Amino acid sequence: MHTATTTESIRKPAVREAADRRRALAESLAPLLVDAVLPMVAYYVLRDGFGMSTLAALAWSSTLPAVRTVWSVVRHRRLNGLAALILTVNAMGLLLTMVTGDVRLMLAKESAGTGVVGAVVLASVVAGRPLMTVAIRPWVTRGEAVKQAAWDRLISRSARFRRAERLFSTVWGAALLAEAVARVVGAYTLPVDTMVWLGNVILAVAIFLAVVVSGRTSIDPMEKMIEAETATP
Repeated sequence: MHTATTTESIRKPAVREAADRRRALAESLAPLLVDAVLPMVAYYVLRDGFGMSTLAALAWSSTLPAVRTVWSVVRHRRLNGLAALILTVNAMGLLLTMVTGDVRLMLAKESAGTGVVGAVVLASVVAGRPLMTVAIRPWVTRGEAVKQAAWDRLISRSARFRRAERLFSTVWGAALLAEAVARVVGAYTLPVDTMVWLGNVILAVAIFLAVVVSGRTSIDPMEKMIEAETATP
C-alpha cells in the first residue's frame, strides 16, 4: 500500500507537467493556425467558392490575423511591442496593396512584414531588450509565481541566463528574416496560386526550425536553470 501511494505521488506531478507542456504547445501553435492556415483556407474559399478576384480574396483573407491581433490587445488591455509591430506592418501592407492593386505585392507584403518583424527582433537583441522575451517567459515559468520570481533573480544576476534569453530572440529573428527572403523571391518568380499555399509552407518550416533550435539552445537550459533556482532553499 505504501509503495503504491508513493508511486502515485510521483506520477501525479509528472502527469501535471506533461499536461502543462501540451497546453503550452497548443497555445504556441494557435497563432500559426490563425495567422497561416485559416487565411490560406479563406483565400481558396473566397476565390473558388464565392468567385472573388484574386486580389479581393487575398485582401479579405489577410484580415483574419489582423482581427486576431486587435482582439488580443483589446482582451488583455495591454499592448506589447511585438503585437503592435505585426499589426502595423499588416495594416500598412494591406493599404499599400489596395492602392496599387498589385496581387504579387500583396503576397510579398506578407513576407516583407515577417522580414520587418525579424529585423526588429534582431535589433532588439543588439539593443539589449529582446522582444521575444514576451513569448519565452510564459513558456518557461508556466505562470507559476515561484518560477516567475526565479526568472527575475536569474535575469538580474546570471550572464548565462541572459545569453539564453538573447539567443531565443536571435534564433527567431533570423528564422523570420530568412523566411521573408524566400517568400519575397517566390512571390515574384512563382505563380500566385502556388505561392498562396507554398508561402504558408515556408512559414511553417521556418517556425518549426525556430521552435526546435530555440528549444535546444534556450528553452531547455533556461528551464533547467529555473528548476535549479527554485530548488535552492
